[in-house]
Amino acid sequence: MVTGGLSPRQALAQVQARLEAAGCPDADFDAWELFRLAAGRDPHLSDQPLSPAEAQRLEQFTARRAGREPLQYICGRWPFLNFELAVGPGVLCPRADTEVVAEAAAGQLKGVQNPRVLDLCAGTGCLGLGVKALRPDAEVTCLEKSPEALQYLRENARSALAGLPGQTRPAARVVEGDLFTYWQTLTPGGLDLIVSNPPYLTGEEMASLQPETAREPAMALAAGEDGLDFYRALADHYKAALRPGGALVLEIGWQQRQAVTGLLAAAGWTGIQCRQDYGGNDRCIIARA
Repeated sequence: MVTGGLSPRQALAQVQARLEAAGCPDADFDAWELFRLAAGRDPHLSDQPLSPAEAQRLEQFTARRAGREPLQYICGRWPFLNFELAVGPGVLCPRADTEVVAEAAAGQLKGVQNPRVLDLCAGTGCLGLGVKALRPDAEVTCLEKSPEALQYLRENARSALAGLPGQTRPAARVVEGDLFTYWQTLTPGGLDLIVSNPPYLTGEEMASLQPETAREPAMALAAGEDGLDFYRALADHYKAALRPGGALVLEIGWQQRQAVTGLLAAAGWTGIQCRQDYGGNDRCIIARA
């Protein structure tokens, strides 16, 4: 148990050992983050022993992480691009791989003034707000179905980009709705960009989730037996909402490039290409209306 009076080095070693014993990946990084969260300082830059209150907080955080609660949920906020997002139980954790999708999406808007952007299955809003952070002139709408996720989305739309140059508040319009029917409400040709990180796990993948991912909402992960339910709807129903030449940018699972590309091509999308994430895995599909 973490107790007051331990040096930062001693506390860090103890927490890391407990997390490793619990099977947590990246236990050294997690231990550093938990210490920083509990004590408000970098354990590598401080010799000040833990106070009893700091030790109690670190013990609580360590127990939660050893129970395989996602680190993002424990921290309550998580960095994405150049801002931070509120995150917690009930919403998908933002991931570094998704930054590649946000950057690719913003890159499709070159030469478009005041672009109109729709983020489907928005979750925390990381994609829509990521585009807004990179293109402050964008008019962004974020669609989300889950009542739990909407709480975080609304908070992030209000405050995540506050202080960044050229940003308005709120940074995005938040809409409660379902991707499978929302297309019926859209004006033909009214959008310049649609971006989405939809659920894309197969039934087999859902049955073998890592403990941390199993704590995230199944609604944000499961997409039918083949993992393609949402991509079918996107391919079939959302092209008309884009202006001619408007872009669709999708996050995909690392094995889904061929399947998603095939769905889009069959539905008449053009200019289809794929980009990889920082780990070299297929991660982002771009297509044009």
